[in-house]
Amino acid sequence: MQSWVQFFIILTAIAVVLQAIVLIALFLQIRRTAARVETAVTEINTRIAPILSRVQILVEDVSPRISGIVADASELTRMARGQAQKVDRILGETLDRVRMQLIHIDQILTGAMETVEEAGARLRETVWGPVVKATALVRGIQAGLEFFRSARRGREPVEQPAEQQDEGMFI
Repeated sequence: MQSWVQFFIILTAIAVVLQAIVLIALFLQIRRTAARVETAVTEINTRIAPILSRVQILVEDVSPRISGIVADASELTRMARGQAQKVDRILGETLDRVRMQLIHIDQILTGAMETVEEAGARLRETVWGPVVKATALVRGIQAGLEFFRSARRGREPVEQPAEQQDEGMFI
């Protein structure tokens, strides 16, 4: 049994030494990698530093211009909004005026049409009515005369066609 214990102790010692060797190799490799990364970072910094300084100078130069453009755009927007409100107000007033004119024109045309209708009715009453009455009176007189003539001759009165009789009755 003792031989086994010694065997495991030796095996453990070899494992610890191998681990130490692996750790030392890792340390050396990490140190080389860190040196390379540091060199790369330094090289990138030397290349990027002029670019960043140029960009910073450009931003400093353009910043007031951009602020001016934004202020001008804001002013233009405010003016456009004001003009749009004026146009809206003017169009609203114009539409109201047009609407009122249309109502006025409608009233004038309605009054004119009523006057024409009234004049037509009066014309019918004053001119056509007496003409119809006079025609009826003349037909009545004709019928009376015809009746008396036929009574003298001793015959029956001549019948007028139904159309002529109806004309005299229509008023």
